Amino acid sequence: MAKKENPTVTVRQTGSPIRRKADQRATLSGLGLNRVGRESTLEDTPSVRGMIAKVAHMLEIVEK
Repeated sequence: MAKKENPTVTVRQTGSPIRRKADQRATLSGLGLNRVGRESTLEDTPSVRGMIAKVAHMLEIVEK
């Protein structure tokens, strides 16, 4: 049997964490983002989706 590949989601940071709450800055860091324009490919899990929703105003989903 072929092994199933886990679905992934790619996000790009579009907003700056300057003047944001500390928990939002920490969420961006947890997603592997730290500068505007950086992209990160993450496993598509409910916890990652929740993190994306928390800082959705500073991110965009990249379609590949």
